[in-house]
Amino acid sequence: MGHEETVAALLKRFGRTYADEAGIRLRDTPSPLYRLLVLTTLSSVRIGAALAVAAARELSAAGLRTPKAMAASRRQDRIDALGRAHYVRYDESTATALGHGAELLLGRWHGDLRRLRDEAGGDPDRIAELLREFPRIGPVGAGIFCREAQAVWPTLRPSFDARTLRAAADLGLPHTPTALAALTPPHDLARLAAALTRLSLSHPHGDPLLAAAERVRPPRSRQAWA
Repeated sequence: MGHEETVAALLKRFGRTYADEAGIRLRDTPSPLYRLLVLTTLSSVRIGAALAVAAARELSAAGLRTPKAMAASRRQDRIDALGRAHYVRYDESTATALGHGAELLLGRWHGDLRRLRDEAGGDPDRIAELLREFPRIGPVGAGIFCREAQAVWPTLRPSFDARTLRAAADLGLPHTPTALAALTPPHDLARLAAALTRLSLSHPHGDPLLAAAERVRPPRSRQAWA
């Protein structure tokens, strides 16, 4: 089984981004990017990915889809929305972090994360550094955001964090960002990163994926995607 067959199986079985699962139709516009930042904040604590996704959906359903709406909301309303998603262990501290983060985004980048990207000159390391200025978001959280945002910010490609690269190595795939990115079209890099993350969380050793790849076995293309 070759690398391309393994990647095809990964994308088929696990290739849904977390933004998509959270109901975020990711585009390079302020509201979807902000909702991804919210999802990143929710994911940056020791809590299950499913709970973080559910909480992002609840906050969106409550109308908190922009930093202006988030900053104007009552802290208790944010806590209540998190509670409806059973995101209860960190509900109060996260409600506070979301409020402060919205105020930072409004005050420094006028509510538009594209301005953060532009301030960074599109440099991935600088983008990650600026993201870490938001409450609750550390290196892991910045990696989560970049991993998903590469779908609409080409300057971040390829973005694979340590978890995804370990999962790739466990599968026998290339485990450097450039070599891994050569196995799929650029528009699928976010899906591949999400697939490797999901695999590492649900099947740390990857064995079910190998079995799935044997079943899928797509035709091998003649050249890798660069």
